[in-house]
Amino acid sequence: MAKALLMQGNSACAEGAIAAGARFFAGYPITPSTEVAEMLAKRLPQVGGTFIQMEDEIAGMAATIGAALTGVKALTATSGPGFSLKQELIGYASMAEVPCVIVNVQRVGPSTGQPTSPAQADIMQARWGSHGDRGVIALSPSSVPECFTLTVEAFNLAEKYRTPVVLLMDEIVGHMREKIEIPDPASLKIVNRKKPTLPPGEFLPYKPDADGVPPMPAYGDGYRFHVTGLAHDYTGFPSGANSTSQELIARLHTKITDHIDDIVTYEEQNLDDAQVAVVAFGGTARTAYAAIEMARKEGVKAGLFRPITIWPSPQKQLTALAKKVKTIIVAELNYGQYVGEVERIVAGRANVVSLAKWNNEPITPAEMLAAIKEAN
Repeated sequence: MAKALLMQGNSACAEGAIAAGARFFAGYPITPSTEVAEMLAKRLPQVGGTFIQMEDEIAGMAATIGAALTGVKALTATSGPGFSLKQELIGYASMAEVPCVIVNVQRVGPSTGQPTSPAQADIMQARWGSHGDRGVIALSPSSVPECFTLTVEAFNLAEKYRTPVVLLMDEIVGHMREKIEIPDPASLKIVNRKKPTLPPGEFLPYKPDADGVPPMPAYGDGYRFHVTGLAHDYTGFPSGANSTSQELIARLHTKITDHIDDIVTYEEQNLDDAQVAVVAFGGTARTAYAAIEMARKEGVKAGLFRPITIWPSPQKQLTALAKKVKTIIVAELNYGQYVGEVERIVAGRANVVSLAKWNNEPITPAEMLAAIKEAN
């Protein structure tokens, strides 16, 4: 039976990591993500795992990659400035196709900003923070139970597609306390990385299967392979050939885009007859639930589209939404980031309005209701 608890979002994230099979955490404490590390410092030794506090955020990301290469499911957690510091190694994990999870509990920035205030201003950094071109997966929970389930899903996607996955939380959800029913571990769908089926003498460590993802042995499994951030051929060793970069960089995208229906998740509410749709994610979606209910009581036909998968964008779903509604309001705790992505996708099919807030406080239901009524 499921066990019902009152739990904080950050703690639920830690428990989700344990349930997904994570047995290694490396990181550096930073508000408002610190509780993820605190909980894992306690819980990982109880299940035979390892917790290590590194000297800085860069080392935390490096150790996470190293652990993942040994075959262990590994994660790190951070916020704001720490996420910035990790970017070069997130790019390394993308190029070397090392599965791992990066939890980013967002706070106000730039720089030190407001460490204890909520923000959603790392949306574009999650997509473009590391230099170069690569496919990206980022998920955004809006409740404490989702902090658990989406952490499990982040590990499943990382393992399935051999890629770093960002769990893009925010201070609201990370520090929120709600009832959560921890499921029986046997009921969870857990994905583990593909292992090679060829003998070591025939194995090419970066030759992809038909799904675009190469099998991945662990260090010590008897397979010799080279790991580098340089462009590399199927052997894993660096190659300067044009064809190598052409194929490799394309595959870092297509192994995700070819499976977009498997990756993209979303929620819809009251959209069947809606004239105004609110696009909101993370903690801001909590405001949208209330504002849409208030709007409906006043006779305004409003609905919610909540992207759960932030990257890759739910392009197909947003395109369909733009054909149904008159106006789309993009609500976010930043100066206006995701609204540009929605505008790109909608391409004039509907009016797109930005409801952006960046003064250290969440958008209130009254503020969102006013925007809905103005757009109606």
